[in-house]
Amino acid sequence: MLSRCPHSPQRGTGWLEGWRLTFGGEDIGWDGALTTVVEDPAQRVFVVLYDVPEIDERELDTWDGVTLGYYRKLKVRVQTLDGDVLAWLYVLDAYEGGLPSARHVGILVDAAIKAGAPDDYIQWLQTRPCNPPTVAPGPIIEIPDEPPTFLGNADDQQGHGWDDDRSH
Repeated sequence: MLSRCPHSPQRGTGWLEGWRLTFGGEDIGWDGALTTVVEDPAQRVFVVLYDVPEIDERELDTWDGVTLGYYRKLKVRVQTLDGDVLAWLYVLDAYEGGLPSARHVGILVDAAIKAGAPDDYIQWLQTRPCNPPTVAPGPIIEIPDEPPTFLGNADDQQGHGWDDDRSH
């Protein structure tokens, strides 16, 4: 973000409640499917908030394909530790589906780590299927269908959102 928008300081982090991180537009992405979010009342997405001035907003619009019609901007409410804030985000204007590249998922994981996302959310991101696979052939690793659930208490912030029943 810093290289694309040098005038946009990070303001904080929060949760986009009622949305799910997913991928789509594999046919328009040069490196696999593109990141997006879709409404899903049972899910939430960890997000980073920035103060974005108009000059950087125009740069992001161009970089992220708004001017080409790939993405559209939506205003959303983000839950933070300081209360709800309004923010805008980009939503892919294409069908959901397809696999992102391993490089693309790695970028998401690195950004989540730098932003201080909970450990179990980072683990969930790391297990997202991608193309090409990020692991060498070997034993099948069970991948959860759902991201971890968080209740907002201190234990969840430290990465205890997974169910404890991992005996299978």
